[in-house]
Amino acid sequence: MVVVALLWPAGGTADAVPSNDSADAGFARDMAIHHQQAVELSFIVRDRTDDEDVRRLAYDVINTQANQRGMLLGWLDAWDLPKSSQEMPMSWMNHDMGSMPGMKGMAGMDYKPHDGSLMPGMATNTEMDQLRKASGKQAAILYLRLLTAHHKGGVAMSQAAAEMAKSDQVRRLARGMVESQEAEMRLMADMLKQRGAA
Repeated sequence: MVVVALLWPAGGTADAVPSNDSADAGFARDMAIHHQQAVELSFIVRDRTDDEDVRRLAYDVINTQANQRGMLLGWLDAWDLPKSSQEMPMSWMNHDMGSMPGMKGMAGMDYKPHDGSLMPGMATNTEMDQLRKASGKQAAILYLRLLTAHHKGGVAMSQAAAEMAKSDQVRRLARGMVESQEAEMRLMADMLKQRGAA
C-alpha cells in the first residue's frame, strides 16, 4: 500500500483506488497493449530503412511509448489489479459512453478483433509481416502509414480515458497522449508527402 500512497495524488484514500472494471484500469491495460505494438513497429522499421528522419521518429516512439507503458503497468501493480482481463479490449468504453458529449458512436466501439489487430488502429499480423519484409523507402512509407492509423486508434482511446477516468493522473496522461500523438500524426503526414506518398 505504500506504493499506492506514493503514486496517488495527495489526499487520496484507499477507496480512491480504481476498481477492476473502471475506465482507469481498462485504459491502463488496453493502452499498454496498444503501445507495445507501436514499439514493435518502431523496432522493425529501425532495422529496415536508412531513412534518418524515420529512424529518429521510431526512436522517439520506442522511448516515449515504452516509458508510458511501464507507467500504465506500474499503476495496475500499485492498484493491486491484474494486468490482463478476459473482457473484450476497450469494453470499459461502454460505461456511460452514451451520456458523454462527443463520445456517442465513438470509433472502435463496434470493432471486431481480427488477424492480430485487437483494437482500432492496431496493425494486423499480415501488415506486420509486410513491414518485416519491406526495406528502404518502402519500409519507411509503410511504417508511417501504419503508425498514423495506430495513433488514430490511440487518440480515440485516450480521448475516452481523458473524459471517463476518475483519477487525475490517468486523465492527465491521456490528455498528454492525445496532444503528442496528434502532433506526431501531423509530422507523419508531412513526412509522407516528402516521400511522395499519401
